[in-house]
Amino acid sequence: MAFPATRMRRLRKTGVLRDLVRETELSASDLVYPMFIEHGIDSRTPIEAMPGIERLSISNAVEEAGQVHTLGIPAVLLFGIPASKDEVGSGAYDDEGVIQLATRAIKEAHPDLLVITDVCLCEYTSHGHCGVLTPDGQVDNDPTVELLARTAVSQANAGADAVAPSDMMDGRVGALRSHLDAEGHADLPVISYSAKFASAFYGPFREAAGSTPAFGDRRSYQMDSANAEEAVRESLLDVEEGADMLIVKPALPYLDVIRRVKEATRLPVAAYNVSGEYAMIKAAAAAGYLDERAAVLEALTGIRRAGADIVITYHAKDVAGWLK
Repeated sequence: MAFPATRMRRLRKTGVLRDLVRETELSASDLVYPMFIEHGIDSRTPIEAMPGIERLSISNAVEEAGQVHTLGIPAVLLFGIPASKDEVGSGAYDDEGVIQLATRAIKEAHPDLLVITDVCLCEYTSHGHCGVLTPDGQVDNDPTVELLARTAVSQANAGADAVAPSDMMDGRVGALRSHLDAEGHADLPVISYSAKFASAFYGPFREAAGSTPAFGDRRSYQMDSANAEEAVRESLLDVEEGADMLIVKPALPYLDVIRRVKEATRLPVAAYNVSGEYAMIKAAAAAGYLDERAAVLEALTGIRRAGADIVITYHAKDVAGWLK
């Protein structure tokens, strides 16, 4: 017995109509490209675990930012590797620190490119944790929040278009908002990592940023991967404290969380397609197990379909090129 084709099946058979009824779009304008910038070098240093991604000098970061802008990607997210580290991460809030210098240089060369700066201490502390430690080795929330606010103001003064606190300390969004307002940056958006999970998928990033904890882990301040309700509560708290946009990190194992955060908050939501997700596809493609282009486009479209307005991804340049 022959069954009649469904309406959507008939539409899918006609290429132009298939495109017209496509429910989820992916474009270069949906993407943010993360960049690692290292102080005191004048070169590009490949990151072994992330093929195609490099630690960049400030001058090379300016060049890379120009390529990103030309491809139609509207924003970059900057992570810094300082020349030296200490117990309190002072390089993060140094007005002549690597991110502050890079932000000034990129904005001068490419004023229309949005520069988002990561606000955290883990890349800058000698112990690799995201804040100041107590004598018994625990992260001390309140002193850490004060340094994070100081970092955000320093980055804003350098010309950042938005700041993105990724530390997961309690109350840090409200503190950043208060300090930014007091220092004349009332219009500067705070893009909060409201749902950042303690994930196995961060490994390549920690190699790239040199931020592996010297002891212990970050489970006391990052979220349990089993907890979706907690992610919604944390996101709503960040909204109350003044967050303008929210980030869910990682992306692919947490598509349900992206959807729930979007529906609960109704704010713009970004999803961070993290280093481990990037490295998995790169490794599988290199081994011939899958088609890289098809897999990346499917994965990022899935993230958008889940509700992400923006996708932060190391694939951004490749995707923008493919879509062109």
